[in-house]
Amino acid sequence: MSRKAYRDAHALCMQAIQQAPNDARIYYLLGILTGDHANHAKAIELFDRALALGPARADILAQKARNEIVLLKRDAAVKSADAAAALCPTDAFTLDTLGVVYSRAGLHGRATGFYEAATTAAPGVSAYWYNLGVARQFSGAMEGARKAFRTCIDRDPSEVRALAALVQITRQTPDDNHVTELEDIFPRVQQDPDEALRIGHALAKAHEDMNDPARAMRWLARAKAGKWASVNHKTAFDGAIFAAAMVNDGVSAQDGHADAAPIFIVGMPRTGTTLVDRILSGHSAVTSAGELADFGLSLKQLVGTPSNYVLDADTLEAARRVNPGELGRTYMERVRATLGLTGRFIDKMPLNAVYAPIILSALPNARVICLRRHPADTVLSNYRQMFSTRYPYYDYALNLEAAARYYVGFDRMIRHFSDTLPRDRFTQVHYENIVQDIEGETRRLLAFCDLPFEEDCVAFHKNAAPVATASSAQVRQPLYTSALARWKRYEAELAPALSILREAACLPEAD
Repeated sequence: MSRKAYRDAHALCMQAIQQAPNDARIYYLLGILTGDHANHAKAIELFDRALALGPARADILAQKARNEIVLLKRDAAVKSADAAAALCPTDAFTLDTLGVVYSRAGLHGRATGFYEAATTAAPGVSAYWYNLGVARQFSGAMEGARKAFRTCIDRDPSEVRALAALVQITRQTPDDNHVTELEDIFPRVQQDPDEALRIGHALAKAHEDMNDPARAMRWLARAKAGKWASVNHKTAFDGAIFAAAMVNDGVSAQDGHADAAPIFIVGMPRTGTTLVDRILSGHSAVTSAGELADFGLSLKQLVGTPSNYVLDADTLEAARRVNPGELGRTYMERVRATLGLTGRFIDKMPLNAVYAPIILSALPNARVICLRRHPADTVLSNYRQMFSTRYPYYDYALNLEAAARYYVGFDRMIRHFSDTLPRDRFTQVHYENIVQDIEGETRRLLAFCDLPFEEDCVAFHKNAAPVATASSAQVRQPLYTSALARWKRYEAELAPALSILREAACLPEAD
């Protein structure tokens, strides 16, 4: 198993079952093997079989939790992880696994301690140091994150994830940079689209730091080409989602779940959603829950559409058959069961934008704040971002023209929502306006949410809560203006995208 010789491991397990059919260890190993092959539901069955054959074991419960969180069963995963943690495990593999489960459940503060314990129990394992570095980055402990990433590289010089992560949180200069290292690595990983993407993004970031945007864009194009060729992205799929979302614009507050007033911060990624989350969660009456998939999962659960997608046109169209109150209650029960939130909280999942009318019917006291940013800056910032490759919804960001077309469809949908949704429950806020008048926009947003003004909201960079987004480093700093009109420095390279935006009348006339 440790060598990932799965065929041989499986054969040995089958022999062992013949000799000792009630040995829990066999089903534990089979569960890990099955989970590693992405059959997570079957893996959970095997772990349950192992647990039924003897006393509770932390390693089995932790692996069960890992597979549950992959299936987005957050409540079940956290319960399994808590049960494992209560048994006080000491082996590094289990400790690290628990850190992963808590991280993916959005419980970053809880995760860090398990990663720390894993690196103490097995200091020679590079992967544990990488996970610790990511957890420290999310918590704002940047120097600690750098130390963990460097230790990871010391333990395993081939660990390209850590080098790329180190570059992303460390300013590169002409006198102190990792460009040569990264350029030497790129040819070795080019056949692996995910690794090439990681290294190419790190190189692009390094060249941006050193004020060479043209070279940065060339590296992005080179790095993204392989992954873009492998994903088979269909613009029509996104277009169908936007069209179906706009059909759901009829909002009624009569039948919804009125016992909660969450704040949804939505919009295209990299448009200031994390910034607004930090501003509003600085309020004494508001907690940030991070980016939750719960609303989409609740809807999918209730409509039961057959596709493998949580979000698709069929599911949005089927939403009209769902009882709004039941949907609202299902969402709130999912959130509260795991995160234990009471009072006002923020759900900052950007993709929730497509659910805006459904949200306002299901939760009539909710507020939806949609972030907007200059179209060219939005396209550029999405193209520059390396999104998780586990989710197909962000595949558009692998190609400049696709990103521009996605923006056109998204913009049309949000303009429609702005015209049709209740203005006391749906509002837009422009990133540029926040940067230029943070106190004025903060006061407006707080009033929109029926909250009194508090000075701590303006001092968002002092907010100590974890941030598990691409902006985890930026929002630890005071407000800066260098990101405004960034697209102008890339204008030549953006020409194909700008042409699409102009043809769709998305660009301001002055541009």
